[in-house]
Amino acid sequence: MTTVLVTGSGGQLGKTLQLMAKDSHDSKWYFKKSNDLDVTNHAQVFDFLEQNKVTHIINCAAYTAVDLAEEEQVKAFKVNALAVKKLAEFCTDFDITLIHLSTDFVFDGSKGTPYTELDIPNPVNVYGASKLKGEQYIQNCAKKYFIFRTSWLYSIFKGNFLTTILDRAKANQEINVVNWQKGSPTNAEDLALFLIDLVVSSSRDYGLYHFSNSGSTTWYDFAIAIFKETGLNPNISAISTESKINSTVKRPKYSVLDTKKTTETFGNVPNSWYCSMKKALKKINRNESRS
Repeated sequence: MTTVLVTGSGGQLGKTLQLMAKDSHDSKWYFKKSNDLDVTNHAQVFDFLEQNKVTHIINCAAYTAVDLAEEEQVKAFKVNALAVKKLAEFCTDFDITLIHLSTDFVFDGSKGTPYTELDIPNPVNVYGASKLKGEQYIQNCAKKYFIFRTSWLYSIFKGNFLTTILDRAKANQEINVVNWQKGSPTNAEDLALFLIDLVVSSSRDYGLYHFSNSGSTTWYDFAIAIFKETGLNPNISAISTESKINSTVKRPKYSVLDTKKTTETFGNVPNSWYCSMKKALKKINRNESRS
């Protein structure tokens, strides 16, 4: 039987996986938040794997505070790299397939055309560097692994760009959004469904892949699209230079991912970011109508 452990299930993707996996009847799922199963506590992880016959681990656990990571480098690398290294070693020892989520932030954003899996990473901040180190540990330590870099992930749950922008607009707050970063907003539901299908298929096409919704936009234009679909008309301004944002941390100006390898290998044709955004907005509206 396929048995899946999802670490970091309290995050955007973890919550979405838990919601979508309800329809996956041919597999057993364990969803563990960081306070239930701390990936940095190697003894705790080992004990869980020894007591449960896990066939797959989807590692959603991550340190994602990009700005704070500059001050908490040790913590960022502990979660995003060292814990990942140990997970990879455990997966080899227990013959488990590791599915790990990484980020577009492993690139510096200077290319100007979609990044492929063959492009050489060059992170410009600690967060990106820690995630890249985690990738490298997996490639060196694991035998059966999938690494999926994704970008600008959002969901119907609170705590991401889409839901935060909506809340600010509904509260009539002034909104300032950068318009010099370009990427591909990705609906966590699309990624979750893909990962569930991957697990169920028992694919052995191991390796490094990119997954995102198709097309690209800026954060500002993403916000404008949200308001266009919802009919909201808040006071929104575009921030055109890095010096005007309340952050000293560098971010890639262009981080669009080329997903051709994923499509060719798994037959997955990504939805456009705009269509997936509309799908998420409809779900949020339905949920609010019921409450």
